[in-house]
Amino acid sequence: MISAELTIIPIGTSETSLSSYIAAAIASLKSAGIKYQLSGMGTLLEAETPDELFKAIKTAHEAVFMEGVNRVVTSVKIDDRRDQDRNMEDKVRSVEEKLE
Repeated sequence: MISAELTIIPIGTSETSLSSYIAAAIASLKSAGIKYQLSGMGTLLEAETPDELFKAIKTAHEAVFMEGVNRVVTSVKIDDRRDQDRNMEDKVRSVEEKLE
């Protein structure tokens, strides 16, 4: 399982709120059928293959342009662990267990 953290920042918008642009990106992820978890500062993604992940990232990136923005900065961190099959919940649970 591949995990990634995606942050998309539209540049040159007419207002300080960015939620409508992010909503467009998230809607595109829903359409792509990829597992995601929205947070206040970015979105976590899970995919089976790099191709599936990169396709979803491209879809979200392009969705923001479709909202009329002329510049978009997209940042991605990828964790591709191939020795064990771990998902987002497993990783959080592992840390929480160590806090007990």
